[in-house]
Amino acid sequence: MIHVDPLTLEFNGVRLEPLALHHADGLRTAASDGELWKLRVTSVPAPQETERYIRTALETDNRLAFAVIDASTDTVLGTTSYHDIVPAIDRVEIGYTWYAKSRQRSHVNTSCKLLLLSHAFDKLGCQVVGLRTDNFNHASQAAIERLGAKKDGVIRHHALRRDGTARDTVMYSILRGEWHEIKSHLHHRLERNAQE
Repeated sequence: MIHVDPLTLEFNGVRLEPLALHHADGLRTAASDGELWKLRVTSVPAPQETERYIRTALETDNRLAFAVIDASTDTVLGTTSYHDIVPAIDRVEIGYTWYAKSRQRSHVNTSCKLLLLSHAFDKLGCQVVGLRTDNFNHASQAAIERLGAKKDGVIRHHALRRDGTARDTVMYSILRGEWHEIKSHLHHRLERNAQE
């Protein structure tokens, strides 16, 4: 049975450390890079909502939130979480993920996912890791599919968006038996991108 404790992970110039209120200014700056809170299909907080966003993340059961940090400059790049942790079936999900616009489509997301997936499968002993996104967040769906996750299906009328409308949620997963090949694929992607 898995047990998820707060920890710090680092790889490829990216550090994940437990999210805390002292990350608020950095998160505000990251969200301002692209005014991400204006996107209808994400949960990025508006500048005045940042502290509340962090408190909610810290108070939510079955969630471990991280600040995503540039390890060389200590700059906050965004945030990500383990959530919907179900120890009885050795399952976690990775989500609540967003990055400053200038860091999207860079090595940051692949590096973060490698850190979180490696810890989930290789240290925690997870049997499955889930990911989910809004049915209209096509960029997020493409990013999840590039990781190698399989689409499980769509849960219709599943959650509220910030504008009060109900979203359909697209569910993905990676099974333990798929992890070795996906891990190799992600390392290969990072190596290839570093050479370009």
